[in-house]
Amino acid sequence: MLQGITCDYAWKIGLEARLCCSTELARRLAKPLAFVRMRKKFVINLRDGRSIVLGDRTVVVGVLNVTPDSFSDGGLHFDVVQAVDRALELEAEGADVVEIGGESTRPGSVRVSVEEELSRVLPVLRKLKGLRVPIAIDTYKSQVAAEAIALGASIVNDISALRFDPSLASVVARERAALVLMHMRGEPATMQRMDPSPEIFSEITSDLNKAISLAESQGVRRDMLVVDPGIGFGKTLEQNLAILNHLERFEKLNLPLMIGTSRKSFIGRITGRTETERAFGSAASIAIAILRGAHLLRVHDVKEMVDVIRVADAIVMA
Repeated sequence: MLQGITCDYAWKIGLEARLCCSTELARRLAKPLAFVRMRKKFVINLRDGRSIVLGDRTVVVGVLNVTPDSFSDGGLHFDVVQAVDRALELEAEGADVVEIGGESTRPGSVRVSVEEELSRVLPVLRKLKGLRVPIAIDTYKSQVAAEAIALGASIVNDISALRFDPSLASVVARERAALVLMHMRGEPATMQRMDPSPEIFSEITSDLNKAISLAESQGVRRDMLVVDPGIGFGKTLEQNLAILNHLERFEKLNLPLMIGTSRKSFIGRITGRTETERAFGSAASIAIAILRGAHLLRVHDVKEMVDVIRVADAIVMA
């Protein structure tokens, strides 16, 4: 027993799950769970003259997948008109940023070509000139990023942290876009079949430091970077929960922290719920992420999660 946390426990809610803490995770759980530090403040000055202030409140990133096969909403907004309507709806519901993705990165997914990804995202971007909030493009491809930026995107979210296409860094630097570096083990097609990392916190920190150094070497300014530990991307259930509960481990990176837990499979494994039934589980994970220091949160159910985020922010600031 460590600080009231049992390292070997089981529960049943439609399924039985057993979590056993590794030596490293047991050490981390020995730390008191109270939120003891306020989030550090950052300001990202976007290429269009706008600024995103991080730390005073949590920034909501609304997810819009224009794919036929994304794990949660694939096919729902594959049509251009539907996608544009949803983007405007996300803004109206309270999203601070709308993120558009044209390639599914769910576990088991395979890569699509540059041409296919462009054919999905560019028609949508061309019709979003009236969107008032910043646009992010979810891509690891330098060509997709460049063309998306030309059509108004000011943030690039790279799930590979520059591993898949290192030249993305020079595009981001040249265009003065912000860059999110997300940690992933392996690639989507195989990441959940890999042997678990024995030291997941050390691995994430080391890999992200390498990506940060690469980005800076290509001219990306440090004040334009955000990091994401990549919950659900090549991690076990136990590791996902530990990462979320110990976000303070990434403070040493000295960069804003983005977290994406919305509707993910670890919530389904705990609750037994399908993707579209995971709003309450997502809300719990989002509240914890805020208490643990997240600056930005990627969410699908923007209207509902904005309320969760506002309440959690108010508690943190009290």
